[in-house]
Amino acid sequence: MYKMANPFFVVVETPLHVGSGTELGIIDLPIQRERHTGFPKIEASGLKGCIRKAFKEDIREILVDKERVDKTNRDKLISLAFGPEKGDEHAGALGFTDARLLLFPVKSMKGIFAWITCPKILSTLRQDFTLAGVNEFPELPDESTTPKNCQLFVRANSIILEEYTFDIKKNNNTDCTKFAEWVAKNVIPESSEYGYWREKMKKDIVVLPDDDFRDFTTLSTEVITRTKINNATGAVQKNALFTEEYLPAETILYSLALTTPVFKEKEDEKLIFKATQEKSGEQLVMEYFTNGMPEVIQLGGNATIGKGIVRIKIWGK
Repeated sequence: MYKMANPFFVVVETPLHVGSGTELGIIDLPIQRERHTGFPKIEASGLKGCIRKAFKEDIREILVDKERVDKTNRDKLISLAFGPEKGDEHAGALGFTDARLLLFPVKSMKGIFAWITCPKILSTLRQDFTLAGVNEFPELPDESTTPKNCQLFVRANSIILEEYTFDIKKNNNTDCTKFAEWVAKNVIPESSEYGYWREKMKKDIVVLPDDDFRDFTTLSTEVITRTKINNATGAVQKNALFTEEYLPAETILYSLALTTPVFKEKEDEKLIFKATQEKSGEQLVMEYFTNGMPEVIQLGGNATIGKGIVRIKIWGK
């Protein structure tokens, strides 16, 4: 049973394809989706595998409980935290939930694009953060609202997303304004190069009805047609066209990192995860994750063509 949970955000920097296999529909290689809602997601198993790979390839020093770090045991630490790469000697002390969708980017008539969300998404977000012990959470905004000073309006109370017009409550949306500021503060880094994105996020979030949000996340993903080249002729291979679906850049998801004490009976085999008077085993595992997680990693397929680059923002850092 996991004893600690800490949220982190996944900000998509380049289009992301985390596939669900081949299908007989109009898209040959669709992305993963929740069965009951149809909302895009990233399965926890794929997320954990990519994070494990990022830890294995990152050579930075990871500090856990200050001096309790032994760089010579790096591979052993990864095995204890994520589980052994081969065999079933023990389970990993670090787990993850599926990465759920929070904000989805949609083309807008004004302001270039908007981030959309819905009451179902926000209610689930608050529930997950409450389970993680996060009490710093604003009141949830009503549907059909935007933050103060939203720049998406084409006329009084009307916003055009893709080719659809929505009637939106324009003024006095205090809850939506506070929520947008909360998201901008906790998702976007504080450094100056992200100033544009912080300010845009404070103004250009739109809370749509659940059904409209589902339609956009179904119909407004990126669908790319690709082909295979015949190595012998250098030309397009016959009957080799296929379509892939991607989550667009600027999509924002979130997940929970979960920890438990390492599954080792002998204390000397727990290495830096051995509990002290000040910190429990699960706290040390969580510290290993939060201090060692690279800011930028690659998720999903097509890494060689620059897809799936994401930025990780851990809660409280």
